[in-house]
Amino acid sequence: MRPDSVLRAFERVCGAAGTRDCFHDLRHETTLRLFEKGLNPMQVAAITEHKTLQMLKRYIHLRAEDLVGMLG
Repeated sequence: MRPDSVLRAFERVCGAAGTRDCFHDLRHETTLRLFEKGLNPMQVAAITEHKTLQMLKRYIHLRAEDLVGMLG
């Protein structure tokens, strides 16, 4: 197996999925799922290796309805 075999396979799958930036899409999806599981921003940042909370905030899409549900 060649060293770049995994990368090439990953790129092929991304192309078949029709995405331009598969790594970014997967990171975004993973970040959202971690928040859905109830992890706090510091825990998510530790897993995703975001350097600042400002960068992590780009992945957080808070909806007023969800926040109300959490309070009630």
